[in-house]
This record gives sequence, structure tokens and C-alpha cells, in this order.
Amino acid sequence: MKKAVIFDLDGTLTDTIASIKYCCDKALGALGFGPFSEEQYKYFVGDGAANLVRRALAAGGDTEQTHFQEAYERYLEIFRENCMYQVKPYEGIPELIQALKARGLKIAVLSNKPHAETVNVIETFFGAGCFDEIQGQKENVPIKPDPAGVFLILSAFGMEAQDVLYLGDTATDMRTGKSAGAFTVGALWGFRDREELEQGGADAIITHPCELLTLLERQ
Repeated sequence: MKKAVIFDLDGTLTDTIASIKYCCDKALGALGFGPFSEEQYKYFVGDGAANLVRRALAAGGDTEQTHFQEAYERYLEIFRENCMYQVKPYEGIPELIQALKARGLKIAVLSNKPHAETVNVIETFFGAGCFDEIQGQKENVPIKPDPAGVFLILSAFGMEAQDVLYLGDTATDMRTGKSAGAFTVGALWGFRDREELEQGGADAIITHPCELLTLLERQ
């Protein structure tokens, strides 16, 4: 039996694409780039704020990343103030969280979103203390797909990788979980498609959050 579930945040627990688009468009628009579509942003995101900005600049024609530092600093400043813009949990996520807690499982978040904003989103929608561990992007911890964040969570829980299930919506998430030795589950309601999740090495793929409960019963 699994003892814990580690969740990605953007595209897994919460639909945050509108907030990311709003903030990045505003930051880059001041420099003459964009706007970009939500579909484009679904492929810009997933590997931290710096890579988000780099990909958006490249899509706008700044392949040499001449404006990166200014754009990145603008984005972080705007995002700190607007990270909750039109953000909402996905259908079925609140019910899944309550069901997992009722079963006595530990729950954690591992995100490449800056840590303060990760905590803000989680506590706004799920309440302080709902999740047992929250790990956002921190300067001293490598971002996903490096499994360092998973290992920090495992250490806090006193568990091994085989004790946890890792749920995310991108190949980066699947590689993160696989690198740590966890059972990985792809979320099809998020930002990427089945093909990417399969190529990332997902052990299972689900189309609705509550399918995770059935999957856990088989573990």
C-alpha cells in the first residue's frame, strides 16, 4: 500500500494557465514581445520561471535571449502580485484531497513555481496545514526533473520511494518521479497530452482526479 501522494501544482492541482499568461504577457509586452496564446503557454511552463521566460522570448524572436534578465525580473515582480489571477482547482481535486486524508495518506506538493507563490496558491484553496509538505522552487534545491525535491519530501515523511505515488501532467513530472524511484501517474486534465506522458515514462495515466483512488487500491 502506498503511504503518500506527491502532487505537481500547475496543471495538476490547479488550473493556473491564465495567471501565467497574464503575468508573462505583461512582463514581455513592456519589452515589445507577445502576447502569446494559452496553448503556447502550456508548453512554455513546467520547468521553472526562468525557462518559462526564455521560451516565451524565443517564441517572440529573441533567440539570443538579449532581454532575458530584464524580462525575468519583471515577470517575478508581476507574478508576486498576481499569482492568483483566475486560478482555480480542477474539478474533483478537493474531493480527492479529502479522500486521501480520510484514508490516512500523507500528501505533498512539489512544484517548479517559486516557493512563496506555491504556498500562497495551496493555502488559498486548500487551507494552511492541509498538505503535509510543500516544496516550491528554492535557490538551494535543483528544479524538476531533478529528483532532489522528492527526496526532501521522502525524508520529511520518513519514507522510501516505493511508499509514494507521484502525480503530474508533464514529461518533466514523469521523469522526476521515475528518477526518484516512485510510481508515476500522468494527469490528462492538465497542460500536456497522453503521448508526452507516455514518452515521459508514466506508469499509469488517468483522466479524472478521483481515478487515483481506484489506482491506489491496486497498489
